[in-house]
Amino acid sequence: MLSAEVGLPLWLVAILIGLAGLAALDRMLMPGVRWFLRRRVNRVIDEINTRLHLEIQPFKLTRRQALIDLLTYDPKVVEAAVAHARETGQPRERAIAEAKAYAREIVPSFNALIYFRLGYWFAKRVARLLYRLRLGYADEAGLRAIHPKSTVVFVINHRSNMDYVLVAFLAAEHTALSYAVGEWARVWPLAGLVRAMGAYFIRRNSKSPLYRRVLERYVHMATANGVCQALFPEGGLSRDGRLRPPKMGLIDYMVRGFDPKGDRDVVFVPVGLNYDRVLEDRNLLRDLDPALPRPSRLAVARSALGFMARNAGRMASGTWYRFGYACVNFGTPLSLRDWLAGRALDFRDLDPDRRQAEVGLLADALMARIGGIVPVLPVPLVATVLLEAEAPLSPLDVKTRVASLMAALASDGARLYIPRGDQDYAIEVGLRHLALRRLAVEAEGLYRASPEGEAVLRYYANSIAHLRPEGPALGAAAVRAAS
Repeated sequence: MLSAEVGLPLWLVAILIGLAGLAALDRMLMPGVRWFLRRRVNRVIDEINTRLHLEIQPFKLTRRQALIDLLTYDPKVVEAAVAHARETGQPRERAIAEAKAYAREIVPSFNALIYFRLGYWFAKRVARLLYRLRLGYADEAGLRAIHPKSTVVFVINHRSNMDYVLVAFLAAEHTALSYAVGEWARVWPLAGLVRAMGAYFIRRNSKSPLYRRVLERYVHMATANGVCQALFPEGGLSRDGRLRPPKMGLIDYMVRGFDPKGDRDVVFVPVGLNYDRVLEDRNLLRDLDPALPRPSRLAVARSALGFMARNAGRMASGTWYRFGYACVNFGTPLSLRDWLAGRALDFRDLDPDRRQAEVGLLADALMARIGGIVPVLPVPLVATVLLEAEAPLSPLDVKTRVASLMAALASDGARLYIPRGDQDYAIEVGLRHLALRRLAVEAEGLYRASPEGEAVLRYYANSIAHLRPEGPALGAAAVRAAS
């Protein structure tokens, strides 16, 4: 009888042994590791829910794959997939698979351990490193009156990408927020971290009816199940510093299926943000000029690294200052149930055109409330005075004019943040900050706006322009009318 020996290369034997070891670990060790991690996460959730005003809802804790399947086979998504298959001529199964791919792209994978341990720590450290962070005003009575079972939506003006960090940090004592994040964050490894923080991705310019239906149904499911969300109605960052008109897409998705007689209300909480310095200010202003070429990713990365290197050098030499004040105000909540009762409406009974018109009025009312509580900070005040001055001003003239502007804004109901409660100190801080950036030029003891920095000064002045008595109707008077 013949026998043959088969020889295997050493590298192949090593691979086979490694794979066998991994399989053994997966069967024997990983179940225990998963049990340990689940136990830690559940302990964090139980601990956090005892101190949160708005508990983390079970929908947010559901396994991601279960939510993807639920969304993919939602009757309205399946109906849209069938229509898509009919229009494109592709098989029904392929259209369902496309809908599932969209669902997988959108649905987050919230992790309470990452959100409340890593995320909170990171947001706190970064916010306090860069800014003198302040909570200026909050309608505490209105916020406490929100029923714990309500779906709370924080609606926020969009000034900077730091908005996500500031609001998540300041709201962490009350709830866990779910954001809609644009495609800029869909890069490794940021995408996984963003999903773990409970955010969901959206394609802002997608024209696909199937994609829009999948996104609509996810937003509807999250809202109907009480997931606390944060929304930027403007749809993007302000390029010139002014508030932008609201976009209705996500708001429409949230409210179109709302039952005014149901068990769960939807409550919108207006949030006003402002900064003495927006890190992206010059890049945002650059976007206003279509003639300027778009910088490459390499150029953006080089600019960002250069900015960090310069500031690191200043830190090392002891000449670095934080970027002024960043302030957040929380306004009076708006109940969707009360809003509809006051107008004798039910969005579900309206035809699409009428519903769009009514959602537009709701969005305008929310923007009015946001605009009315945008914080007034030192840099926007001093920038406004320097731009309007016809001649260079002495420090005393600057203080006199800023004090007069403060009084006018306060009399019209604006929310001013005065550091240390000292107007003179606030003005000195604003003037010093602009001088350090060479946006305010000093000569012979007199200050004037830098010609090269006029656009940047106007960017900051625009952040409070709507609050002035002669400004557009987005200030306190409009808030009272919208209420």
